[in-house]
Amino acid sequence: MGNALQSNTKGPEATGRPERSAANDSFRLAVSNETLNFRPLTIADPVPLGRQILAVAGYGPPDDFSLFAILPAGDFEDVRLDETFDLRGKGVERFVAFKSDRVFRLTLDGHAINWGVQNMPGAVLYSLANVGAGQAVFFDARGGQDRLIEPGDVVDLAAPGVEHFVTGPRPVPTFEIFVNGRPRTVTGNTVTFEQIVQLAFPGEHDPNVEFSMSYSHAAATPPVGELGRGGSVQIKNGTRFNVTRTVQS
Repeated sequence: MGNALQSNTKGPEATGRPERSAANDSFRLAVSNETLNFRPLTIADPVPLGRQILAVAGYGPPDDFSLFAILPAGDFEDVRLDETFDLRGKGVERFVAFKSDRVFRLTLDGHAINWGVQNMPGAVLYSLANVGAGQAVFFDARGGQDRLIEPGDVVDLAAPGVEHFVTGPRPVPTFEIFVNGRPRTVTGNTVTFEQIVQLAFPGEHDPNVEFSMSYSHAAATPPVGELGRGGSVQIKNGTRFNVTRTVQS
C-alpha cells in the first residue's frame, strides 16, 4: 500500500516559488484551520514571520496558535511565531493553524504530519492523501491487520507513539444473501439477474428454460421487486432472492 502524498493546490508548487499577485506585487498563500478549508490570502513580505501569517489569516492572538507549512512533498513543517519563513525558497503556499500548543505526530504514506487536534476526521486524512477512486486510507497496524479508515470515521491520535497511516486499494465488500432460502456470499454491492440465476441453478441452461425472479430486503428503493434478464439490483446483508424455473413448450 502507499501513494505519494499530494497537494490539492496548483500553481506555485509547479515552479518552486510562490505566486505573486499582479495587483499589488504581493505573494499569494492559503491558510486553514483543522478543517482544511483553505482561504486564499496575500502577503507583501516574501519572508514573513509566523505571527505575520497568522495575523493575515485573522488568527489571534498569535501566541495561542501553532502554525505549520505543508511542504510540496506533503510533509508538515513547524513555523515558529518569531522565525522567518522564506516563501520564495521553498515554494510553499499552504499553512494550517491550530488554536493549541499540543502536537500530535503521525505519518501518512511516510510523510510526517503534525496535527494540533486530538480527534482527526477520516475526511481530513483523505484530503491530505488526495486518494483517487478505488483507493482508501488505512491505519497501519505494524505486525497486525491494517484497519480501513472511512471518511466518516474519527481517529483518536492520543495513543502513545506516532500513528501511521497508508493508502491503498479499497477492499471490495462482501455480502451474505439468500437465494431460494440458501445463504450465498457475493462480492460487491450490486448483483445481476444472470449472477443470481447461476447461484440458484448453476451451469448451462436449455434455451427453452425461462427464469423469473423476485427480491426483498434489498438496498435498492423500493427494497422489494422483480428482476428481469439483463437487470441488476443493489444488495445488503440479508437480501433475499426467489428464483423459479419453467420450461417453455
